[in-house]
Amino acid sequence: MANATSDKTFQADVLESDVPVLVDLWAPWCGPCQMVGPVIEKLAQKAGDKARVFKLNVDENRETAAQYGITAIPTVMIFDNGEVRRKLVGVQPESIYAKELGI
Repeated sequence: MANATSDKTFQADVLESDVPVLVDLWAPWCGPCQMVGPVIEKLAQKAGDKARVFKLNVDENRETAAQYGITAIPTVMIFDNGEVRRKLVGVQPESIYAKELGI
């Protein structure tokens, strides 16, 4: 299951991770985000110890969303060694997310 991250925990959860991290930036009112949600959950199960998967509610965590220039959701970002390796905006197939995450 994908864990939630927040403005307060983002540094430790994502930026300091020693494995690649997928972050799903979403909001409860966003229809396309609801479509991506189950895909993200599947990836979280597949990732095991190879990667970490988090969800970030942009309505509740505006600081992090602003820091990364999020203007459209859903946005999925892949982090590696604390750096954004890829930013995917809009609904993408599961295979794209899995490939970018390396699982």
